[in-house]
Amino acid sequence: MSTSSTVKDRVEALVELYRDDVAPIVQLGDPVLRRKAEPFDGQFDDGLLKDFVELLRRTMLAAPGVGLAAPQVGVPLRIAVLEDPATVSAEVAEARERYPLEFLAVLNPEYAPRGRDKRGFYEGCLSMPGFTGVVSRPLKVDAGYSDLTGARRRLTLSGWQARIFQHETDHLNGRLYVDQVEPRSMATSTSYTNRWADPVPTRAAEELGFDLD
Repeated sequence: MSTSSTVKDRVEALVELYRDDVAPIVQLGDPVLRRKAEPFDGQFDDGLLKDFVELLRRTMLAAPGVGLAAPQVGVPLRIAVLEDPATVSAEVAEARERYPLEFLAVLNPEYAPRGRDKRGFYEGCLSMPGFTGVVSRPLKVDAGYSDLTGARRRLTLSGWQARIFQHETDHLNGRLYVDQVEPRSMATSTSYTNRWADPVPTRAAEELGFDLD
């Protein structure tokens, strides 16, 4: 059986099994999270692609999360969904440049930093629940992707929108946030909520002993 047939079969099975539900999210330690995903180049038709994207979106929103990549449901294809209502306080929104991101389904995404400015903030991952850590990422990126029609799109993202796009695109390259986390910043989600949930992790950096830059 060809690789494309195997992937199509996997997607068809997921869509059918979880048509009115959400898919289980693959957890850290599964090899699919560590492999570079294949480009999407028409392994299945538009109808199945639409159904799969809808499944990814349902799963992401139910988790809840602001992004989900196909490998996180066991499908090694370069497909991801992103959406952030940014339901945070005005203080947090300003400090993190976190503003609403409308739903995006991205095929074969890529990004490149725009400028040299970086920011460090706490991140989590649906494939590693219960933990969070500070990752320094480019503040602004030039992003490219194909939409569901196959048209190539380009846009410039900054702040939290850029962070989400980078995080999900990294998933498609077998790279997780823990690969680039500041080790001393790592915390359980409960500890983060109780101690370090400031708009900017300056206090955490001082008390835990790590650099934000």
